[in-house]
Amino acid sequence: MKLITAYIQPETLTSVKQSLYEKKIFKMSITNVLGCGQQKGFTEVYRGVETEVNLLKKICIRIAVNDNFVQPCIDAIILGARTGKIGDGKIFVTNLEQCIRIRTGETGPDAIG
Repeated sequence: MKLITAYIQPETLTSVKQSLYEKKIFKMSITNVLGCGQQKGFTEVYRGVETEVNLLKKICIRIAVNDNFVQPCIDAIILGARTGKIGDGKIFVTNLEQCIRIRTGETGPDAIG
């Protein structure tokens, strides 16, 4: 079992979700986050005051998958999120030690579904 965490651009969310659905991956958690990476932000002027904006809007997608879905999930995220420009995002894959479905008490890969 793995936990896949992806940080993507907000405008690519729809295409990432569509790519995941095509790979039969429907369960995910999505949050709005702020962060910066290689693009480091930008400078803007607001009411005459120059401000450096280095925390940019991103989307965080978290998906718990069984081992046989790890690579299809990664491929789907890349397919939907890649524009070829700096700031496309990152994907992190971590081991998921335990999973428990609260409703039934199932554990492990059966709990992920």
